[in-house]
Amino acid sequence: MRFLSPSTLQEALEAKAEHPDAVPITGGTDVMVELNFDKRRPDTLLDLTRIAELSRWETTDDGGTRLGAAVPYSRIITELSAPAPGLAKASRTVASPQIRNRGTVGGNLGGASPAGDALPPLLATDAVIELASTRGTRRVKARDYFLSFRTTARRDDELITAIRLPAPTGPQHFAKIGTRNAMVIAVTSFALALNTEERTVGTGIGSAGPTPLRAEAAEDFLAQEIDWDAPGPLPEATVRRFGELVAAAARPIDDQRGSAAYRRHALSVMARRTLTWSITDYRKEAAPCA
Repeated sequence: MRFLSPSTLQEALEAKAEHPDAVPITGGTDVMVELNFDKRRPDTLLDLTRIAELSRWETTDDGGTRLGAAVPYSRIITELSAPAPGLAKASRTVASPQIRNRGTVGGNLGGASPAGDALPPLLATDAVIELASTRGTRRVKARDYFLSFRTTARRDDELITAIRLPAPTGPQHFAKIGTRNAMVIAVTSFALALNTEERTVGTGIGSAGPTPLRAEAAEDFLAQEIDWDAPGPLPEATVRRFGELVAAAARPIDDQRGSAAYRRHALSVMARRTLTWSITDYRKEAAPCA
């Protein structure tokens, strides 16, 4: 096995162009498991840990966040809870502290597992993924990035360099259900983001289809039902219908972690809960100061 360890992004892009089958590695929390269990044996590993710019984040000119692909979950939790609340909440649910110290959103995007905890918040917030090669850099919306099971819009000679997250303009929440509280792969998960400026709703469904999914009918329904000018408790029928539409958007299967029916039921419950939390938060934010 060939091991490449470039020290600059340009060197990494050139190495990827020369070895398009090279597997990038930063935290190694997925790649090393596959290697250790002999599920994968790539000819070339491309180590990106020496590239400092991939481990940085910055505020963009429009107030959003440009998150380097190699920033670990532990730093997202401690440093980005305000500018990226949905992603920070999802990051808290990732495995153990040791894994959170190594694992990255870039790794989740590279592996493109439908169970990736970081992926539903990217869909819900309409994040944009930066893909770079020696030919240049292009941006792909998260909603266009996932094509089919573990297949993405990333080309063979491209590296994931950053994730662009818009500034939050409303509540963002994430919920996940698993067989236990720690070191758990999601049975299913759900992210919800309210955009109070554009008066839109974003959703993200994890581990209930071949890719992470959006519940577009649920988004459209809820955007029409919320009183954006005077937020208050939603009718129970509205909350229940939102949960039903989220569950209907899922495309789950039966497997060792749960049945398709259970996943749909769990998604309906999580959708109702995150909606209730979000409306409560929105009501507090919109209330005039005494």
